[in-house]
Amino acid sequence: MATESQITHTGDARILARLIRANDDNLPAAEARALLNIRFDSRELIRIHELVTKNQDDALTPAEKADLESYLRVSAFVDLIHAKARRSLKKHH
Repeated sequence: MATESQITHTGDARILARLIRANDDNLPAAEARALLNIRFDSRELIRIHELVTKNQDDALTPAEKADLESYLRVSAFVDLIHAKARRSLKKHH
C-alpha cells in the first residue's frame, strides 16, 4: 500500500497527508481499531485487480482509467488513516 511519502506527488494527496498527519499517534485506541476496519470488500478488490491488469496491458477505457485513478486515491487515503491508527495503537501498548 502507499505511504505518505509515496503519494505526495499529487495535490490532493499532499493535502490529505497534511490533514491526516499519519505520523501522529494521537487517536484513542477504540477509534484507531475502528479505523483499521475500513477496508475494500472482496468485490472491490477483484475490480481493482481487473483494472490494474488491464492497465498493465494498456487496455483501459477512459471510464476504467478514471475508476482506477479513483481507487488509487481512495486507497492512498485509507493507507494514511491506517498508518495513523497503527501508530496510535503502538502508543497505547
